[in-house]
Amino acid sequence: MKVLSRIYMFLVFGLLYAPIIVLVLYSFNKAGTFNTYSEFSLYWYAELFRDSVAIDALKNSLILAALSSVIATLIGTLAAYGIHRIRSKTVKTVINSVTNIPMMNPDIVTGVSMMLLFAAASAIPFLKVEMGFGTMLIAHVTFNLPYVILSVLPKFKQMDKHLTEAALDLGCTPARTFLKVELPSIMPGVISGLMLGFTLSLDDFVISHFVSSSDFKTLPLYVYNQTAHEVKFSMYALCALMVFAILLLMILVNFAGSDGKKANVKKHKKTAAAEK
Repeated sequence: MKVLSRIYMFLVFGLLYAPIIVLVLYSFNKAGTFNTYSEFSLYWYAELFRDSVAIDALKNSLILAALSSVIATLIGTLAAYGIHRIRSKTVKTVINSVTNIPMMNPDIVTGVSMMLLFAAASAIPFLKVEMGFGTMLIAHVTFNLPYVILSVLPKFKQMDKHLTEAALDLGCTPARTFLKVELPSIMPGVISGLMLGFTLSLDDFVISHFVSSSDFKTLPLYVYNQTAHEVKFSMYALCALMVFAILLLMILVNFAGSDGKKANVKKHKKTAAAEK
């Protein structure tokens, strides 16, 4: 059974990572074809930085992903705090179920719904709604929110309630208690929600396709437009750079998390030693 489980594991990881490995390897292929691998070269990376349209699309994607993930994290953290403070189990269950609905909806349903919403809003005389950066930002914040709430809410449940009660008994206001006691406890969930929102926004195509405009294109939309002809090999270089960036980000977050756990362990040991 162990042999079969290992074979199954290697097959799963192979199917997941083989396309990424091929993409990265051939991004260094100077021949610019999948038929032959001529020589290792940075030619397509140089071509990428000469493509002003691709660089603009990348900048748009990064700006949109950063803003939408930050806004969604702020709103989602406060929403998770509010859900956690609800005492009625029935109300809490209903709100959790409603929150999870957008994650279960197909992207095309969400995209069409957002498009119809903005179209209806543009018909109102005193509202000037035009498809572009604003509509894409609202759409990305909307579909990021449930994922942030799902990441932060369990951290509130795992948090030691006695710390909050002690802070309030010692004279802290609810707002100061949240900032000084509760927020540091839920910070791993907040960071996870922020990262998840950033990657989802950076990767999104379907929803962005319905709420975008010709003067604001993200990277997925630009790559999709390339498929109408022939995808440039500089796009493989761009995707490889994104893979490297995300890998570096994950490594840094994991190191930060392990350092935080070590610091907490040392702190608990010092506290226990002082009590003795």
